Amino acid sequence: MPPLHVAQVNFFPAPEGLMLAQALEAWPSLVDIAESAASAGTRVSVIQVAARSEQLTRNGVDYYFVAAHDASATERARRVARLVDEIKADVVHVHSLGAASDAHALSLELPHLPMLLQDHADRLPPRWRRSRWRRWYAAAHGVAFTAPELARPFVTAGLLDPSTRLFVIPESTSRFTPGSRARAWEETGLYGDPCVVWVGHLQSGKDPMTVLDGIAEASTRLPNVQLWCAFGSAPLLAQVKQRIDGDPRLAGRVHLLGKVPHERVQSLMRAADIFVSGSHAESCGYAVLEALACGAMPVVTNIPSFRALVGDVGRLWPRGDAKALADALVHSAAQRPSPAEVRAHFDTALSLQAVGRRWADAYGQLLHARRGGTP
Repeated sequence: MPPLHVAQVNFFPAPEGLMLAQALEAWPSLVDIAESAASAGTRVSVIQVAARSEQLTRNGVDYYFVAAHDASATERARRVARLVDEIKADVVHVHSLGAASDAHALSLELPHLPMLLQDHADRLPPRWRRSRWRRWYAAAHGVAFTAPELARPFVTAGLLDPSTRLFVIPESTSRFTPGSRARAWEETGLYGDPCVVWVGHLQSGKDPMTVLDGIAEASTRLPNVQLWCAFGSAPLLAQVKQRIDGDPRLAGRVHLLGKVPHERVQSLMRAADIFVSGSHAESCGYAVLEALACGAMPVVTNIPSFRALVGDVGRLWPRGDAKALADALVHSAAQRPSPAEVRAHFDTALSLQAVGRRWADAYGQLLHARRGGTP
């Protein structure tokens, strides 16, 4: 019996001027999601809307650029559907709930195929547009979220039909691996007891100010704690620097590394005893995945996606509560899982293969139901 064949479709167009291989480098999660599903025995074809047509095969996954960048929604769906028919896919997996109109148009072209939508930090549409979006979402037979609580706003707003299956699947995974902490300290220059790493933008939603307050509070009980911050965009950089310079508990203890190459993030995570995050909301938490992959213990906010990721190898604290963060850091410094235990959790629940098994199960359920099996 041939393996189930899924077409993973991304309607958000690839940047103009990029060849297909370059686009895959720019969007690594597109590759990770595809290869995770393929690792479980599913045949995967990725269809990416672009300015021109192109095709390549890599690690057992077929990738297609479909020239539909400037086409109307109807024509774009028709061109994608033509390829889905040509490759004889059994299931369609559409990236992003924000692509609902395209997914609906595609379902009209492929009424015989089950369709799954995947959440990628997608927000609810405005109230005055929800009747239209409700009709678009009705095209989906299943929707995947990193955590069940992330589906609740869509369900409460009546946007998802009660018959739509909801799947709990991490948004992606990480290719990072554990390594020697001593070697990582030597490579990066990091130190501390505990050595705490932050990777995230310096913006309000990531709440670096509360993290700084928590470090300051914890320093009276952890005199050797050091915080190392890698970040991209930094609208709060001036405030962060002012907070550090104005508090002797933080000056010389908090190190602003700025933007670092992605491959260096792996070394930072390997060097870390603890990964810290103050995020108020995340659809997944890529940096948390990377920390877990490297064996660093997450001490992160108690939000749905982080609860779904960290299991019993992390520590959760209420967002915005610096005192709770300080207590979590002190407790984690005294008693935390080993890097091997953290990685074992990652291998079991979040690795390429583990996520792939969840995708394979979701696809199989949708196909079975569509063919008249038990709902």
